[in-house]
Amino acid sequence: MIGTLYIIAAPSGAGKTSLVKALLESTDGIEVSVSYTTRPCRQGEQDGVNYHFVDLHTFQHMAAGGEFLEHAEVFGNRYGTAKTNIIERLQQGIDVILEIDWQGARQVRQALPEAVGIFIIPPSRETLEQRLRSRGQDSQEIIERRMRDAVNEISHYDEFDYLVVNDGFETALAELRAIILARRLRMEAQRVKLNGLLARLVS
Repeated sequence: MIGTLYIIAAPSGAGKTSLVKALLESTDGIEVSVSYTTRPCRQGEQDGVNYHFVDLHTFQHMAAGGEFLEHAEVFGNRYGTAKTNIIERLQQGIDVILEIDWQGARQVRQALPEAVGIFIIPPSRETLEQRLRSRGQDSQEIIERRMRDAVNEISHYDEFDYLVVNDGFETALAELRAIILARRLRMEAQRVKLNGLLARLVS
């Protein structure tokens, strides 16, 4: 496959969603995979854009049929990544991003060991909690649970290939773009992309 599958994970509140959005807007040839979920659609979200929203029965049927590259339960809801479309896009040379947690990352790398893992962390626990509170979406109880879960999530940082600290947004975005660029310049990718030029240069 010419394209690269990127697994981008982070604890809730680390800024992953905003960084990925900015990365997509500033980088050609890369897209994010839209996951399936059983959680309710939130205000402002669109089916097929933010997630494919399905009921539990549909999700379980897809999982039993082997349609997911990975799937997991997070905060009492099911999330899964359908594999057919991802494989097709990678074969077409499109880079694909999966925004999943460490559990999903393990499943994906078992199926596709060549996937590249990027983990995003906040500069401190205090900053993480401040970002969670600034959303204004969650109760105190949920924020406390997310903070506990964040510690567990961060403990798996060493299962990834790259580590990005989101202390300054523009710096973190530049680091993500540098990772993408470096991967695109690797020999196996360039050999395919520049096949005609290489043939002319050595003939």
